[in-house]
Amino acid sequence: MWQPPKLNFPAVTLRARKRGSQTEVWDQWRGCYLVLTPEEWVRRHLLVFLAEHCGACAERIVQEYPVRLNGQPQRADVVVVDAQGQPLLLAECKAPDVKLDGRTLAQAVRYNSVLGARYIVLTNGLSHYCYECGGGACRPLSRFPDLSDRPCGDGPLTDS
Repeated sequence: MWQPPKLNFPAVTLRARKRGSQTEVWDQWRGCYLVLTPEEWVRRHLLVFLAEHCGACAERIVQEYPVRLNGQPQRADVVVVDAQGQPLLLAECKAPDVKLDGRTLAQAVRYNSVLGARYIVLTNGLSHYCYECGGGACRPLSRFPDLSDRPCGDGPLTDS
């Protein structure tokens, strides 16, 4: 059975349950339980981090964001939209044992060629890479972007 590793994110409290041989975690954004896969473990941590430490408005965080690429439907793992509903940050999550490399960045850049988000984040929970995009180029950032200057509603989402 898979044991979730400690990630390079602050600890999060997740509501979990066993269903048969699988562990499921509550997704407070979508209001349902999801199978706890290694990638989902990373995504849960990233979502909470974006809301609680980067200032992203919880109600503007979208999972499985649809991207139509070369006529084919794709999905970005996480997108934070601005007050007008336009993509601000695109994040790709991988399992902790997946190395983040040029292919991972290329995938995110392809998605972003359609979405036009200002920021790209790549994470496997152990390593994080953040970029600011504009003018046809993406430049590396030394930390996660501060999204707190974006006005929003009720603040961080809590698991109730």
